[in-house]
Amino acid sequence: MSPSVRLQEMIRVIRSARTQGEERGIIQRECADIRAQFRQGDNGERSHSLAKLLYVHMLGYPAHFGQMECVRLIASPRYSEKRVGYLGAMMLLDEKQDASLLITNSIKNDLSHSSQFVQSLALCTLACMGSAEMCRDLATEIERLLRASQSYIKKKATLCAVHIIRKVPELTELFTPSARTLLSEKNHGVLHGAVVLITELCERNPDTLDQFRKAVPELVQIMKGLVTSSYSPEHNVAGISDPFLQVRILRLLRILGHKNDTASDAMNDLLAQVATNTDSSKTAGSAVLYETVLTIMDINSESGLRVLAVNILGRFLLNNDRNIRYISMTSLQKIVQTDHNAVQRHRGTIVDCLKDQDTSVKRRALELSLALVSAVNIRSMMKELLIFLSVCPPELRSQTASGIFNAAERYSPSKRWHIDTILHVLTTAGGDVRDETVPNLIQLITTASELHCYTVHKLYRALVKDIAQQPLVQVACWCIGEYGDLLLKGECEEIEPVQVTEDDVLDALETVLQSHMTSPATRGFALTATMKLSTRITDNVDRIRSIVSIYGSCIDLELQQRAVEYNALFKKYDHMRAAVLERMPVMDKNSPGHTNGDTPGEIKEPDTSKPKPVEAGLLIEPASQVCDLLDLLGGTDTPLQPSPAPTSTPTATSSADLLDLLGGLEPTPVPSVSVYEKNGLSLKIQCDKQTETEVTVTLTASNSTQNDITNFTLQAAVPKSVQLQMKAPSGNVIPAHGLGQVTQTVLLNNPNKVSLKMRVRVAYSNQGAIHQDTVQIDSFPSAACQPSVSPL
Repeated sequence: MSPSVRLQEMIRVIRSARTQGEERGIIQRECADIRAQFRQGDNGERSHSLAKLLYVHMLGYPAHFGQMECVRLIASPRYSEKRVGYLGAMMLLDEKQDASLLITNSIKNDLSHSSQFVQSLALCTLACMGSAEMCRDLATEIERLLRASQSYIKKKATLCAVHIIRKVPELTELFTPSARTLLSEKNHGVLHGAVVLITELCERNPDTLDQFRKAVPELVQIMKGLVTSSYSPEHNVAGISDPFLQVRILRLLRILGHKNDTASDAMNDLLAQVATNTDSSKTAGSAVLYETVLTIMDINSESGLRVLAVNILGRFLLNNDRNIRYISMTSLQKIVQTDHNAVQRHRGTIVDCLKDQDTSVKRRALELSLALVSAVNIRSMMKELLIFLSVCPPELRSQTASGIFNAAERYSPSKRWHIDTILHVLTTAGGDVRDETVPNLIQLITTASELHCYTVHKLYRALVKDIAQQPLVQVACWCIGEYGDLLLKGECEEIEPVQVTEDDVLDALETVLQSHMTSPATRGFALTATMKLSTRITDNVDRIRSIVSIYGSCIDLELQQRAVEYNALFKKYDHMRAAVLERMPVMDKNSPGHTNGDTPGEIKEPDTSKPKPVEAGLLIEPASQVCDLLDLLGGTDTPLQPSPAPTSTPTATSSADLLDLLGGLEPTPVPSVSVYEKNGLSLKIQCDKQTETEVTVTLTASNSTQNDITNFTLQAAVPKSVQLQMKAPSGNVIPAHGLGQVTQTVLLNNPNKVSLKMRVRVAYSNQGAIHQDTVQIDSFPSAACQPSVSPL
C-alpha cells in the first residue's frame, strides 16, 4: 500500500475501535511504529510518519517525541517534507519550548527562497508560533516581504507583521511606512491585511495614530468603491461586496475618528451612505450596519447621523435572529445616556422583547427598559415592569425588583403611588428583594403622615391574606405596631374601611408568631408590634402580657431577650412603658446609618481623625441590662431617637435618668479602610476586637457605576493557625449610584496571636461582563487590637 493509504487506513482503524481501551492499544502500536521510522533516518517515510503522529496529537494523545523530527523536515530541501514539517511545528511547538529556537535559521532561509509557496510556509509558521526573540531576529525580513511583487506573499507578510507587533510593540515604527503604501493595493486580501496592520499600529502607538489620520480620505475612497461596486462573484457575500473588508475599514475609521473633528467630518458622508444603502435582510448586511452604528456613535458625528444609527438599532430589534436583537440592545444600553430621546422612540419594541423566550434577551431588555424610565413615562413603564416581574424567570426577579425600587424612588409621581408600587413588588416577589428594602419602605411610610391610615389598612389586609412573603410581613407588623390605633378606628378616606377589632389584630400577629414559615427576624417584628399595641389598645393588655411572657423562654436568643425586656417594662418599668413605646418620629432620609437611596454627591466619609460621641441615630452594642432595655426596636434598621418630654413629670424625670446612664459610653470610632477600588466597585474593611483572640471583620461593598452589580460574592482565606467563619452576606446585588451596600461579616479566632493576614477573592458581574480579582490584606485597621466599646 502507498504511504497515503496507510495514513487513511490508520484513521479508519482508529475510528472503528469500539472501546476507549481498544483505541489506546491501536494508538500505542502506531506510535511505536512511528518511533521506529524516525530512528531509521532518511528513508522517505518520515513525512508520512509525522503526518500520522499529527493525527494522533489531534486526538489528544502525547506526541512530543515528534518535535525534533519537525525541525529536521523543515530543513529538508523537498517541499513535501517542508510542508509537513512546518505543519508539525505549528501544532507541536510553541514559543515556550527550546526546540522552537532551532527553526529560526531555517525560517530565515525559507523567507528568501525563490518559491513563493516555501516563503508562505515560513510566514504562516512565524505568524502562528513565533516568540519575541524570533520576531526581533526576523522583523527586517518580514518588512522586506511587505514590498514583494506577489500579492500572495504580501498578504501573508502583512498578517505576520501583525503578530510581530503584538509580540514586540517597539517594532511598530519599522512597519509604519510599508503599511501606508499597502493601501494602494487592488487585491482585497492584501487590503484586508493592511487594514488589520494599520489598526494594530494605531492601537499600540498614539504617534502612529496621528500619522494615519491623514489616510482617512484614502480609506473613505476604498469604502465607497466597495459600497457602489457592481456585482463581483469573487467577493460577493449575500449581495454585499466583501463585507469582511468593509467591517475592518469601518473599525479602523472608528479608531481614527475618535475625538478628532477633522477625521470625523471626512467620514460623515460615507457613513450616511453606508447606513442608507446597505441591505439588512441578510446577516452580512447586518454585520456591516452594526459596525457602521458603532463607528457613528464613537466619533464626533452629526446629531442627525446619530439618530439614524439609533433607528438602525431599532430595526435590528424587529429581526427574527435573537443574536441580532441581543447586540442591538447591548448597543442601545451604551448610548441611552447620551441619546436618550432617540432611544425612547423604540421603547415599545424594547418592552416587547421582555416577552422573548431567550433569557439573555430578556435580561438585556430589562436593563434597557429600566434605563428608559423617566418622570414622563414612569406610570406606563412601571405597569409593564410589574407585569414582567410576575412572569419573569427566578434568576431575573432580584434584578427586576431592584430596578423597580430605584426607578420608583427617583421618579415617583406621589408618595401613595410609591408605596403602592413597593407593596406590589413585595407581594409578588418579596423573597427576592434586597435586605434594605424593609427599612427603606418604613422610612418612606413615616414621612407620608397623611397616608398612615391608608397604609396600615392595606398592609393589614395583605397580612391576613398571605404571610409567606417575609419582607411584606415585617413591614406590615411594623405599621400595625406603630399605627394600630388608626387601624382600629376604621376611618380611612383613601380606602374602603374595614371594621377591625383588637382581637382580630392580635390574632393576625399571633398567626405570624406561630407560623412555621416565619423567620426569626419576622418574629421579632411581630413581637415588638404586639408590645407596642399595649399602649394603643385598652381591653387586651393582659393578652399581650401573656403573649410576651411565652417567649421569655424561647430557644431563639434574640426573641428571648426582647421578651425579657418587654416583661421588665410591664413589671419594673410600667410607669415608663407609654413613653418608651410611643410612636416613632419621622426618620430623616439622610440620617446617619440610613442607606435609603442617598445620591452619590451626598455621601460623606466620616472623620476618623478624632473620637466622637455616639450620635442619637446610631445603635451601639448593649453594654448592660439597661442598654438591653433601651433596645426595644432591635431587629429593624430604624435609629433609636428618644423623644423629648417635659421635665416636670416624674415619668419624664425617670426616663431622663435612665437614658443618662449611657452618658459615659463614648466608644472609639472603628476606622474603615479601603482595600479595593476598581470598575466602580469599592470594598472597605472594618475590624472590631471582641476578646483577646477573637476579631470581627466587616467587609462593605458599594457601587458608584450607573448599573447594578450582580452575582457579587466574597471568598476569604487566612493562615492555618487562624480559624475563620464567614457569615451569610447581606445580598448579592449592589445598587448603582451608591444607593446601597452589601456587607459580609467574617469571624476570626486567633489563639496563637499571630500577625493577621487575609486574602479576599472578589467576583461580580457588571453589564454582562464577569470580573474576578484577589486582594491581599497584610495589615488590619488598628481597632483590631483594641475593644470597640469600653466597659462601664
